Amino acid sequence: MKNRKRAAWLALSLLFTPALGAPAGALEATAWNPKPLEGDRVLPMPGGAEVVFRAVVVPGKGFWADPARVVQVGDAGGGPFEGLQRTQVSGSFPAEEGDRWLAYLGKYELTKGQFAAVMGLERLAELSGDPADRQLPSLQGQEREEALKMPLAYVGHRALQEFLHRYNQWLFDPAHPERVAGMPRVADVPGFVRLPTEAEWEYAARGGQPALAAGTFDQRLPFAPGELNEHAWTLGNAKHKVRPVGLRKPNALGLHDLYGNVQEVVSGVFLPEIWQGKPGGVPVRGASVSTPDRDVRSSNRAELDAWAWNPDRKAMEERRSFNTGTRLAIGSNVVVSSEVRRSLEQEYADYKKSVRSTMPVGRTLDNAVAQAATQLGTADPILQRLAAQNPQLAEPLAQLQHYVDNARQQLDVAQREGARSVAQDAARNGVNLSAHLTRLAKMGEGLESARKLAQMSTRYQEQVDAIQKTMRELKASADQQFQAYGEKVAALGGYGEAYYEAALKALQAKPLLPREAKTTELLAAHVRDFNAQRRAEPARWRTDFEQAFQGFAD
Repeated sequence: MKNRKRAAWLALSLLFTPALGAPAGALEATAWNPKPLEGDRVLPMPGGAEVVFRAVVVPGKGFWADPARVVQVGDAGGGPFEGLQRTQVSGSFPAEEGDRWLAYLGKYELTKGQFAAVMGLERLAELSGDPADRQLPSLQGQEREEALKMPLAYVGHRALQEFLHRYNQWLFDPAHPERVAGMPRVADVPGFVRLPTEAEWEYAARGGQPALAAGTFDQRLPFAPGELNEHAWTLGNAKHKVRPVGLRKPNALGLHDLYGNVQEVVSGVFLPEIWQGKPGGVPVRGASVSTPDRDVRSSNRAELDAWAWNPDRKAMEERRSFNTGTRLAIGSNVVVSSEVRRSLEQEYADYKKSVRSTMPVGRTLDNAVAQAATQLGTADPILQRLAAQNPQLAEPLAQLQHYVDNARQQLDVAQREGARSVAQDAARNGVNLSAHLTRLAKMGEGLESARKLAQMSTRYQEQVDAIQKTMRELKASADQQFQAYGEKVAALGGYGEAYYEAALKALQAKPLLPREAKTTELLAAHVRDFNAQRRAEPARWRTDFEQAFQGFAD
């Protein structure tokens, strides 16, 4: 399996060959890149404008998943829309080294100058809700230059989509292939410009792979609280006044203004718990010049009502906000060629057999108690780090660790007892199902005999009808038992391996009748299969029962 997985990855890495980034040159500051750094990736815009991106490293070489990519997002004290969750981050482009992936985020917030370069000053003035922007076409010299350094704000979600459409059209003009020379590629297919996802945004805001390695990824901010003023424009130092991009320090990844200035529209629709809940408006991430310092954190997220109700006019209007803007990202399609698709399918076969069951997409099937135990496990390194950083808190933190350990022990007991109970119920359903199947088989033989007799004399037809009626009722009962059995298998498979194996071992340790022993054997195979694949296979399970109990005699 390892050899197959290595071969699949080798084929995938050969297909995914990213282009070299545009050189940073002499690192001279420009209006589009006021704080140049090594590694900046620059894309052109109309009229000589530019937009700068930074590569954000995502660990793990596999396309589908890698345990190193599972991170915790959210904030326990961040309100109802920022609950702690474990998720998997991904990159759009494999790195040249082949053992990691890259996401690309805009180094700065999108500026009015960049928007105008693509859309035109007149269109910006038309789309903006800011009266000052309506004067932009008439401004000259330094006054216009300073105005265009400001982050784009006061435009609606529709305007951002129009901008993305027109910018990508300009980039991919067949007459100008040089425009995408600096675009990262997948199998020689260039990426495209889009908005960041929420996962990309928060992963970058938390400091990415360097923060994971340093053990600081779960902190509210990737720098000391006393340094907030050096990194962000917030209510405390900006007083509702938006500032030009790039004036504050970047984070460790070289990204500016993630934690303030304008809150940033990201892709998708707003869901209360990021991955679930009622679909709403548009998600926005990060704080702004109107956010109190105490509320500035990497997990900060809110809903922008792209279409909002105006109670005075009693009408729905497009929402435009003075402190809402965005930053760009570079993405790519998943399937860019049939060759790439074959490589992905090859790797997926191994992924399903190994890693998938341990990833969030698989663990979402865990029961609530198992999920709670997993969450408790994330508390240990946090408490250890706090104790090391704050020796004066050693005693209360030790007490808190004691409570966590006690809770973990109680959850362990609950999981063992819960798994044992579910296993017993599943075995009972399985035994009932097998008995119904055996009886149905025997009644089927009786039905054939009755039908032969009915062909000779109609007085046997009532016997045929009675047998058929009983068989229908018995089949319905068998179906009910099988449905209950399948539900119990899924519930038992939702426990960790140690718990369901202990429950199965307890079942097998009891004195069992032949039918019970055979049922327990099938149950063990089905539970292990469910836990590995993270899905039920009712058709195959039913066939297993029918074959196992064909001609079975107690």
